[in-house]
Amino acid sequence: MKITIRLIVSLLFVIALVAVVFSFYQVRSEKIRLVNELERRTLVLAESLQESVNPLVQSNSLIKLNRLVERFGNRERLKGVAVYDQQGNVLALTSDLKPKIPQPLPLAVKSIAEKQPAGSFMRIDSKETFLYALPSLEEDNFTGTLVLFHDASYIDVRLNEIWTHNLLRFFTLAILIVVITLLVIRWSITGPIARIAEWMRELRMEKGKISQPVVSPRGDVLAPLISEVTHLAKSLSMARARADEEAKLRLQAESLWTANRLKEYMRAELGGKKLFLISNREPYMHVKEGRNIKCIVPAGGLVTALDPVMRICDGIWIAHGGGDGDREIVDNNDKVRVPHEEPAYTLKRIWLTREEEDGYYYGFSNEGLWPLCHITHTRPIFRLEDWVHYQKVNEKFAEALLKEIADEESPLVLIQDYHLALLPLLIKQKRPDARVALFWHIPWPNPESFGICPWRQEILIGMLGADLMGFHIQFFCNNFLDTVDRFLESRIDWEQFSIERGGHTTIVKPFPISVSFEGFSDEITSNQGKNELKETMLKEIDLYAKYIGVGVDRIDYTKGIPERFRAIERFLEKYPEFVGEFTFIELGAPSRTHIKRYRDLMTEAEEIVDKVNWRFQTKGWKPIVFLKAHHSHEEIYRFYKIADICMVTSLHDGMNLVAKEFIASRGDEDGVLILSQFTGASRELKDAVIVNPYDIEEMADAIHLSLNMEPHERSKRTKRMRTIVKEHNIYSWAGDLIAALARLRPSETLNGKTR
Repeated sequence: MKITIRLIVSLLFVIALVAVVFSFYQVRSEKIRLVNELERRTLVLAESLQESVNPLVQSNSLIKLNRLVERFGNRERLKGVAVYDQQGNVLALTSDLKPKIPQPLPLAVKSIAEKQPAGSFMRIDSKETFLYALPSLEEDNFTGTLVLFHDASYIDVRLNEIWTHNLLRFFTLAILIVVITLLVIRWSITGPIARIAEWMRELRMEKGKISQPVVSPRGDVLAPLISEVTHLAKSLSMARARADEEAKLRLQAESLWTANRLKEYMRAELGGKKLFLISNREPYMHVKEGRNIKCIVPAGGLVTALDPVMRICDGIWIAHGGGDGDREIVDNNDKVRVPHEEPAYTLKRIWLTREEEDGYYYGFSNEGLWPLCHITHTRPIFRLEDWVHYQKVNEKFAEALLKEIADEESPLVLIQDYHLALLPLLIKQKRPDARVALFWHIPWPNPESFGICPWRQEILIGMLGADLMGFHIQFFCNNFLDTVDRFLESRIDWEQFSIERGGHTTIVKPFPISVSFEGFSDEITSNQGKNELKETMLKEIDLYAKYIGVGVDRIDYTKGIPERFRAIERFLEKYPEFVGEFTFIELGAPSRTHIKRYRDLMTEAEEIVDKVNWRFQTKGWKPIVFLKAHHSHEEIYRFYKIADICMVTSLHDGMNLVAKEFIASRGDEDGVLILSQFTGASRELKDAVIVNPYDIEEMADAIHLSLNMEPHERSKRTKRMRTIVKEHNIYSWAGDLIAALARLRPSETLNGKTR
């Protein structure tokens, strides 16, 4: 009985919804039609009547004019006529209307002032009345205006008739559909299902003994169901066993990846083994401030992503010590426990000479490989002396690592990024039992682009020393396999995504990196709290703005910062109502200032900011605030939380964690992410407003769309993206990557050959 009632209610609801929608559309269309028809009829009458009125006005024949007005008043639906002079004074007016309309009549005043026809509705005697004012022009001389009063109440009568007729149709249609549906369901479905249910109950009571249904249903509607149920019964015991096993596994695992879950997971996967992580950039840098030494966290996605992982596994992170206070902090083995306030793992620092740093880091890595992999139309520069330094520094990192793993059996080594492309082979040559993974944090280009590099084969051979090669997305994996296929003699398995060369196999897999979702426990979830924080922060920078946009980047030509600023300029040009209302705050961390291209970029960005601010700024407001400094995570998160939009406009990016950080920070499930289509993050965060950063017009329109987006739409989009970031967080990424490394069988890496 309950199902029947639900079905009837559902049918009635759907029918009512359809009836209301179509009735609303019909009423709306009919109203538009009737109003248009009334306007046309009134215009024709006004123009014809004006031919008689104009001579009387010009000759000042007020008696004849009043007689003419009275004659046309109360004719059919015409309630009356009024004639006004140039100052809006009444010359003639239907007597019945004199006490009922205000003087001066606003519509007449408007028509006189604008010297244009005008129409509007007003209620007279509780009836809707259409007023139409037509100004009189004789030889370019304005003589007054003619106003017609049309009874429009028939429109409401007609619309009420439509609603009444459609209501009757709804009741008739609803009764017929419900009755017919119930009869068909009872005859064809519910009756046979009841018989099948009885058969299944008997089957269950007989503990799995299989028999044919005692009663065959009418027709063949449920015949496939009977067949499938019979097969299902035969495999019932196996299904129950599998379900019990899966239930146990589900109970053992948490629904979401967390730091604790990763810790337990890594403990099981690593079996007590340490993880050795190698990167150019160190997770903590010590810099001198007068006589004191301050510890800072360098900007960049790599540190953000991997520091939580190393805290969990208590491993060893080997990196270049670039801070001017780094040497004073380490022990005799160039090691220091980090972080200082709560030591959780060991940081071993490598020291480079000025020449090595210039050639290896600023030269080959960032003037060669970086623009080579980021297709942003910046020409790569390859110099022989830089390549020599790159090889020597990779060897220096290899020597440091080999000392640390000397007493380790089958050590697990995780190498980070393009600075250390030669390191996998250098390690495997000395320690073939090591399990080595190289994660490439930037895009991998197509073979034609990579072919520019003079030492392309040496780099590929060095990378293929790894047992596991990781990229952010599958597209980069495909490009890498295509590149190896183009430039090296090897055997590629496109089904398993592996490369075999010289008896050694390298597995290539995507591992989309993410951020920690647990670090946002202090989210602001109320508008009041957000507004208070916004007011406080704007006071700090001495600014007022109704809408806030934010961008967080290293100042790098791949991030599309000048394009972003030009889009803001174009946005204010196209939508001037936001001048004085919208301010964009760019948190830019200076980077690689030793390289001329980066210095030129800084100059270009500053010039655009000055130009836009000079053009649009007012007292107490300017469109762009460019804060050039290394900002702490706490400072950045505060800007995330007050922002109405966050712009990530990279011209090419491996993933871009700023996009994910912004989404993770929005506990209020508000804010709009404008995201470049050329970021890896755009493959996951599809509810962002996706843009082409090279299209300034599109980005300007995207800002306008984002600021005008309905609150429920913003919330719905942000909620879905937060779910993605929450489920696929940094711990999920680390668990997948490290598990893939740890599960490599020793036979796969013994002597660098597959067995």
